[in-house]
Amino acid sequence: MTQDAPQLAVLVKGWPRLSETFIAQELVALEEAGQSFEIWSLRHPTDTKTHPLHERLQAAVRYLPEYLYQEPERVWKARAAAQVLPGYQEAYRIWRADLRRDPSRNRIRRFGQACVLAAEMPSKVLGLYAHFLHTPSSVARYAAIMRGLPWSFSAHAKDIWTSPDWEISEKLSSKHHGAAFGATCTAFGARHLQQMSDDPSRVDLIYHGLDLGRFPEPPARQIRQADGPLRLMSVGRLVEKKGFDRLIAALALLPQDLDWHWLHIGGGGLKDLLQDMAEDAGIASRITWRGACDQPEVIKAMRASDIFVLPSRIAQDGDRDGLPNVLMEAASQRLPILSTPVSAIPEFIDSGTHGLLSSDDPEELCQAILSLAREPEQAALMAEAALKRLRAEFRMDPGIAQLKQRLAAMLNRE
Repeated sequence: MTQDAPQLAVLVKGWPRLSETFIAQELVALEEAGQSFEIWSLRHPTDTKTHPLHERLQAAVRYLPEYLYQEPERVWKARAAAQVLPGYQEAYRIWRADLRRDPSRNRIRRFGQACVLAAEMPSKVLGLYAHFLHTPSSVARYAAIMRGLPWSFSAHAKDIWTSPDWEISEKLSSKHHGAAFGATCTAFGARHLQQMSDDPSRVDLIYHGLDLGRFPEPPARQIRQADGPLRLMSVGRLVEKKGFDRLIAALALLPQDLDWHWLHIGGGGLKDLLQDMAEDAGIASRITWRGACDQPEVIKAMRASDIFVLPSRIAQDGDRDGLPNVLMEAASQRLPILSTPVSAIPEFIDSGTHGLLSSDDPEELCQAILSLAREPEQAALMAEAALKRLRAEFRMDPGIAQLKQRLAAMLNRE
């Protein structure tokens, strides 16, 4: 499906990334719906594994200089080419105003990457689309101004809640070369961005949803015995906002006579700290740390588990989840869900109907685990309700159609 000189340039933080399969799902679906594009990645890949979706994508992937000093000749050549573009002086003015408020190396790097992007994008590119409202959108905005092109973005979670208000407002303002449109994946986030925009209609709520064609039919689960072994699992990066420290504390409170085991899938910087916590709590032998896994491994684990736990919380820097796709993936396998009422999670899970939502207090998490363990019939009913809601309200296709329409309008191809 690859075409010469696509009209759309897509910016991402890094490609490919296992922790951002929601982006891969969207881009594959757009491509298969007939939208051609090239990917421009701000960083090179670091994951040792890839997702099957990454193999399906046909678009060309190009990498900007991750750090400007690593490719000085390319950067200086690009800047010289960018300086003769009609919008360079305006982009430079905008960047200098941003730099005064954010005097960081990252802000300098953004402008250098934008110069490379503006200089190297094919002449037939008619618009840019960036995933994440912070760094990728800054690069897209500066490059778009240089080239006199419209740009757009998809915002997620951390990028909304950790970006300064002045920057979000200007990225949503026509007076400041703001985005032609923005999409975000939660009603919670959409309301926030609409309040900060000079035109609320500039921001769309587009759920990622789930491409159910990528997942096997859920297993016909047998109701587990209330006094039988309990297999818990979680999928998520080992970072503060996922709340796994609170979960370990909760697991340590479970009754000694409960035969439980917790499987964790995912990497992250807090691994050593969390493993030490489990060791100190005397529960390390009941935990398996599997590390990063591909989709078939994740699905296999979900089908073999009894409860999926994601104790999301708001990190000290404001970072938080949006609506984690992994909750919908668990629902697709008829796996009972325990999570927290953070951000947009209640948009999918009505507590007591589609799963349980608890605070991240360890005692309350412990009691929620016990509730699901001791009432397996009720847990199964909630899992069935979550699966039905997923199929009825959270499929991927409607969102892709809405996004494709927005992109077409931006590219003047209505």
